[in-house]
Amino acid sequence: MSEKSRVDFWFEPLCPWTWLTSRGIVEAQKVRDFDVSYHVMSLIIFNEGDLPHQLDDPEMMRKAWAPARVAMAAEQTMGSEVLGRLYTAIGSRIHHAGNKGFHDVMARDFDELIAQALKEADLPADLAEAAASEKYDEALRKSTNEAMAAPGAGIGTPTIHINGVAFFGPVFGRSPRGEQAGKLWDAAVTFASYPGFWEFKRDRGEMEPQFD
Repeated sequence: MSEKSRVDFWFEPLCPWTWLTSRGIVEAQKVRDFDVSYHVMSLIIFNEGDLPHQLDDPEMMRKAWAPARVAMAAEQTMGSEVLGRLYTAIGSRIHHAGNKGFHDVMARDFDELIAQALKEADLPADLAEAAASEKYDEALRKSTNEAMAAPGAGIGTPTIHINGVAFFGPVFGRSPRGEQAGKLWDAAVTFASYPGFWEFKRDRGEMEPQFD
């Protein structure tokens, strides 16, 4: 019997493409038997020196830091096993609340959003204090660097390691469901199992994230 596959999934809570990929992984787990470990990364850290102009505003920067810092605090104090449910609680509020883009997302009350997510994930409310703290930034930087260090990653988020083989992606514009998600997972494992495979890519054209 073949050994159960494993995926390490690095997520940036604010990234819509990462969210859609993560939901595809969740769907695939319903029809395939594999293990998932979640890890936190920060696009602020990844893009240091080349941040979008929208983050020139200190309030926008505070909000951009907040979800990743809180997730990192949860991992450091409660263990990595809490990250899956916390990411679901945070991501569903960020990406499934009628938001139509970056400005809609950043107009949200992040203090309330994080408080609600922690409550849903059954985690201590005082983890919210990490949102405006640099206490866990070193750990967040380390986690981000671990995601990017392996050959095949190093592009951004989502980054996944399938049985130790790193990829940027897969990137979905709409999350697959049911057996379709399972078949796509099978394909990802097949690509990861071949040492000579490097890249399979196309232009997304006008596709925008579709949350349903």
